[in-house]
Amino acid sequence: MVRVFSLPDALLAPADFRYGSWPALSNPDFFRQVKGQFIAEKADFVEADLSEMKIRYYRAGSVEKEYPILTKGKPGSWWETPAGLYRIESREKNHFSSFGKVYQPWSMAFQGNFFIHGWPYYADGTPVSSAYSGGCIRLSDEDAQDLFNRVMVGLPVLVYEEQFSPDSFTYESRAPQLNAPIFLAADLRNNFVFTESSSSQPVPIASITKLITALVAAEYINLDKTIIVSPAAAVSTTVPRLKGGEGVRAYDLFFPLLSESSNQAAEALADIIGRNHFINLMNQKAKALGMVDSKFVDPSGSGEGNVSSARDLFLLLKYLLNNRSFILNISSGRRVVSAYGEQSFENLKNFNLFSGDPQFVGGKIGKTLAARETMAAIFNLDTKSGQRPIAIIALGSSEIGNDISVLWNFVKKNYEHTPSNSQPTGNESSSLNIQP
Repeated sequence: MVRVFSLPDALLAPADFRYGSWPALSNPDFFRQVKGQFIAEKADFVEADLSEMKIRYYRAGSVEKEYPILTKGKPGSWWETPAGLYRIESREKNHFSSFGKVYQPWSMAFQGNFFIHGWPYYADGTPVSSAYSGGCIRLSDEDAQDLFNRVMVGLPVLVYEEQFSPDSFTYESRAPQLNAPIFLAADLRNNFVFTESSSSQPVPIASITKLITALVAAEYINLDKTIIVSPAAAVSTTVPRLKGGEGVRAYDLFFPLLSESSNQAAEALADIIGRNHFINLMNQKAKALGMVDSKFVDPSGSGEGNVSSARDLFLLLKYLLNNRSFILNISSGRRVVSAYGEQSFENLKNFNLFSGDPQFVGGKIGKTLAARETMAAIFNLDTKSGQRPIAIIALGSSEIGNDISVLWNFVKKNYEHTPSNSQPTGNESSSLNIQP
């Protein structure tokens, strides 16, 4: 996670800055912010850039004089020169250091035992070796005298040193290795992203489509109504159950639709209010949910025209969890208690792979040539604060069961609270910028 520093809003003038050691001033962007405000305020100040080994004296926000720094405190030592914002605390033409037992000509103290000064020497006049430093900023005698004559007690001193030089090395997040090129694992309550890849890329989603088909049907159809299946609805599907001309309750169609991924049930539901109108409602609902990457051209997902992104499917799962949880319950294989009574189909299978997992809340699997294998699911994660609903989505896979398992196990390993794993370890990530 990138830590972003910013100046306090209350700091309106250089004199208002907090003085002292600022580790943040090792950050070049933050250093430039502080320096930039001094310049904007046309302040007098001293800049000690320990990375460039330069001291600059600014008058009214502009550089008036620059001096080379000859030595500084050794990085990593107890006497490393500290980055920070200080003031000139005192001025002495020749300060005797009780610590080093040396004289420091043209000394300007800026932080405790840290000074800007000329070349130090022992009592017998012998110059101190260039290899030795007690952490002070050392200039030539001539430069130290020139700076000494320009500064006054109380003048700000901005000390900067970049902790390391940037190189071309970059870190990649420790994401699980998946077959699917597109995936997302995120908390449905707070949008926290555990891991993701190309989550805004729209691709064919196959029978995940049936989740929004069920959603539209639930919101626009009288589910207690018995319909006559039209011959057009008796399309090819994995487990044929409907025949043209037979009567079936709309509610009952949800069970083969969501458990066996019945294309016939999808078409039969759409026919109740007219197929084209139903598809229009699917697209309108997606738009209303903020699913900007999604488009639907049929109610089953059997063709390649139904596309969405992992981000959009996250929004769909969030809506279902909060508003139409019975759709998830049906897809999970759990017994559904409703005012409509028991459903009428016998010996229904459940293709959703994880239906026997007690942590599986619900979801939908899909498979077509265009989409390959897909799944959008919700699992309950046990945390110290109780259960959290986690969206696990993978698209374009050839090993969907394995990919969903890998994603889910990745989340559990790093975040699940158990007696033997009381502290989550993977706590630096991001969150989806989602406005449902």
